[in-house]
Amino acid sequence: MTDDRVDFASMMASRLCHDLLSPVGAFANGLELLADEKDPDMRARCIDLLEQSARTSAAKLKFFRLAFGSAGGFGEAVPPSEARSTIEGIMADRPITLNWMIGDDPLPKPAVKIILNLALILVDALVRGGRLDIGCERQADGSIEIALHAEAERILVDADVERILKEGEAAAAMTSRTAPAVLVQAVAKQNGGTVMLARETPTSLLVGAVLRG
Repeated sequence: MTDDRVDFASMMASRLCHDLLSPVGAFANGLELLADEKDPDMRARCIDLLEQSARTSAAKLKFFRLAFGSAGGFGEAVPPSEARSTIEGIMADRPITLNWMIGDDPLPKPAVKIILNLALILVDALVRGGRLDIGCERQADGSIEIALHAEAERILVDADVERILKEGEAAAAMTSRTAPAVLVQAVAKQNGGTVMLARETPTSLLVGAVLRG
């Protein structure tokens, strides 16, 4: 295995652990409080905390399985409803309106992987909420066009992430934050495709990819 592949695996693992640390930590704290608490009302609050942390952890794991893993059990294609539910799961309580513009036909795994990783980048960027439009369409020549549009008062994309999406995976250092952008470029390249990013206005950002049939 090359050094780049080792670094990439390490960064993806770091990202996964970073995102799971908070809900799993909250779950552990809830169990500790529940063991010592005698008041019925406080015990009920602890149980609510445990339930919320369990839901958040499960949602993140489901997302990472599709976004970073091999998505075993789905064959060569994934129902769009699975992709949508995983994206909704990582939004948590953030005030983001999801406008899903993808039909019911199963999507190839590479397309799903790109959609999920671009969605992760944009959800992270919508720190104060906003709107996220997601579309995907197969063209007559067999190619697949993917487009995600974010609109909000503030869209904060890491500069290195933006550079990688615009210029390629070698445009910036690989870190746990940039790893999803690197994965998007790698999957697109593997499938004869390209990635694009365009800032239409300070409050609007368009990202996407084209995969060749």
